[in-house]
Amino acid sequence: MSSASPASPPVARAYAAMVIANIALAFGPWLVRLADTSSIASAFWRLALACPLLFAMTRLARQPIPRLSWGMIGTIAIGGLFFAADLGAWHVGIHHTKLANATLFGNLASFLLPAFALIATRSLPDRVQAVALLLAVIGTALLLGRSYQLDSRYLTGDLLCILAGIFYTGYIIALSRARGMLQPMPVLLISTMAGVLPLLLFAWIDGGPILPHDWTPLLLLAIGSQVVGQGLMVYAIGHLPPLVIGIGLLIQPFIAALIGSVRYGEMLGILDLAGGLAICAALVLVRAGGTGQQTPEKLREQP
Repeated sequence: MSSASPASPPVARAYAAMVIANIALAFGPWLVRLADTSSIASAFWRLALACPLLFAMTRLARQPIPRLSWGMIGTIAIGGLFFAADLGAWHVGIHHTKLANATLFGNLASFLLPAFALIATRSLPDRVQAVALLLAVIGTALLLGRSYQLDSRYLTGDLLCILAGIFYTGYIIALSRARGMLQPMPVLLISTMAGVLPLLLFAWIDGGPILPHDWTPLLLLAIGSQVVGQGLMVYAIGHLPPLVIGIGLLIQPFIAALIGSVRYGEMLGILDLAGGLAICAALVLVRAGGTGQQTPEKLREQP
């Protein structure tokens, strides 16, 4: 009992951080639609506007950037490039499909992360993991069954969001390794800075408007999605296994579906609510039963 007690508060805080992060991130697609720049330019401003805030928060939190090995610099830089590619593909896809579709496909990492963890550890899911994953799959199928429409108008957007989900998986894997050695704020600051220039280049090549007339959606996007959402997510990644992080990402499509129903008339039904409840049940199950997977923090403590 005594050995488990010290670990409980950080894990509880990490769960709370993960839930709040996914709620904040779920508002991202709506803010992207409201921005009056090109899709890729909105991704650029999301990172560029967040950098000064993240730098100040890193100083206030007294989490200095230590001397890094070239390997660690490469890992974080690759994570930033994955994130830039993720945002570029996702922000374009958001304008070509429904909010729920964009968020669901953009979080393909929900299933790729647990699969990667199981392959990396050469293990099969235990009973708790299997039931949690089954509930997550059922919840996703229920959300997808009503929100997705077999319409060629959505094909391009859906494919771009699926590609973004693959890139996002690479981003989380890279940050998971970095969080085994660094504190959360330096990791988020460096990875954010690494994505700024590539996105500016992509936005320039795209040829759409880069400077906005209304800064409000972009400021909210930078603060809500990058500072709050990704900040809390990076913290949670250091304390929770990939399975929990992956299932937690499924909070986003449910919240996005709620936003879509209020703002764009993308009405919810009983199946959507049942899907959301199934995802919540999966999260409660892995929280109560544990997962048996090692977190980056535990790996760091090993000799």
